[in-house]
Amino acid sequence: MYKSAFPENFLWGGAIAANQAEGGYLEGGKGLTLVDLLPSGSKRRDIMKGNVPSLAPLEGEFYPSHEAIDFYHRYKEDIALFAEMGFKALRVSLSWARIFPTGEDAAPNEAGLKFYDNLFDELLKYNIEPVVTLAHFDVPVALIEKYGSWRSRKLVSLFETYAKTVFNRYKDKVKYWLTFNEINMLLHLPFLGAGLVFKEGDNEMQIKYQAAHHQLVASALAVKACHDLIPDAKIGCMLAAGSFYPYTCNPDDVFQGMEKDRESYFFIDVQSRGEYPGYAKRFFRDHQLNIVMKPGDTEILKENTVDYIGFSYYSSRTTSTDPEVTKNMTSGNVFGSVANPYLAKSEWGWTIDPKGFRITANQLYDRYQKPLFVVENGLGAVDEVTSAGEIADDYRIDYLKKHIAEMNEAIQDGVEIIGYTSWGPIDIVSASSGEMKKRYGYIYVDRDNEGTGTLKRIKKKSFDWYKNVIQSNGANLGN
Repeated sequence: MYKSAFPENFLWGGAIAANQAEGGYLEGGKGLTLVDLLPSGSKRRDIMKGNVPSLAPLEGEFYPSHEAIDFYHRYKEDIALFAEMGFKALRVSLSWARIFPTGEDAAPNEAGLKFYDNLFDELLKYNIEPVVTLAHFDVPVALIEKYGSWRSRKLVSLFETYAKTVFNRYKDKVKYWLTFNEINMLLHLPFLGAGLVFKEGDNEMQIKYQAAHHQLVASALAVKACHDLIPDAKIGCMLAAGSFYPYTCNPDDVFQGMEKDRESYFFIDVQSRGEYPGYAKRFFRDHQLNIVMKPGDTEILKENTVDYIGFSYYSSRTTSTDPEVTKNMTSGNVFGSVANPYLAKSEWGWTIDPKGFRITANQLYDRYQKPLFVVENGLGAVDEVTSAGEIADDYRIDYLKKHIAEMNEAIQDGVEIIGYTSWGPIDIVSASSGEMKKRYGYIYVDRDNEGTGTLKRIKKKSFDWYKNVIQSNGANLGN
């Protein structure tokens, strides 16, 4: 018999990002940010990898982030809907360029700071805890132009200034913070993850790992500032998670699975344990990478580890050393995976693996022994509105129900999980594809891939389902 193991103060809610929801892209003094340069369509993925044609929006391209779902103007309406579902928490991100338009302004932009004051006040009015990410695929474009973004050590101090500014401003309103969203994405989509732009002849691996070091030091300095300025707050890191399964029990497959996992764990090992692991040092040696570190970096990393591990989980991955097997790759997933014959896939080729959620949570907790916070999980799917204006998204309910049940099992396994903010509780622009038709929400937004539509909000069937999940503290997942 199913029995809820969720603790009484469990933080149920949802998660959105500034660049996928806010819009208002140059309003209130905001500067240009990297996602404002990502068009929808076929060029998007190439640009996310660092092949950036222009550091200004181009004529004739559609940039979905510029208006997104207009959360910038409609946040009160949307938060009221989240409150109706009973949210205990909403994960949002700050737009760095809304607060420091060029990234190194002498003073922060008061209009930007005020917007987030109003946003947090609205959440707190409904007793919804803000969970705030400092950098969610977000670098002011001026810093990319001037310094090459996170290639440059200069960004460490600029990020620290930004972090201290917002900690001071919101210290009475925000008690849960995250430094970098899906920090490991830097290796796979380096422009999206760190604003890195490459030119011919660049040693891309060297640049990526040097940028990673800068982000890791900046993250540690943000942890220090948070602990100093808001002693009762918690600050975490954030991993794009999902275990790699070996395709067979061939030791070569098993070892490759371990290496693939470590590629991502590397970041969290540093942020949670405070030092570069041995396998990373060997990787740098084997690939002739020279990571430039300043005196004191080792101590900064060691003394300022995170309080909790935030992670996203959408799917597991499978890896093989057999060239015949690797011909059968799944589409859509940024990390690349061979098709797992035991599992179904979403419309975008993402493996659906609820048991993998439990496995991943256990592996993270075994490895770090720190509280976990599930800050993204959900299903991107095409939703149809009936003539009666209804959306029966039973497939989404099925996905979430199975994943929440496995999260419940993980808690019974002894894994400490402090909250669950499902991804995109309201439809937002997809980060990976720039589409609106790839929907995650409990709330439908009338907008299409071309940017047309009324932006009207409509509750889906999953709205009431999730409301019941929260109301029952995870005991009522439906039949």
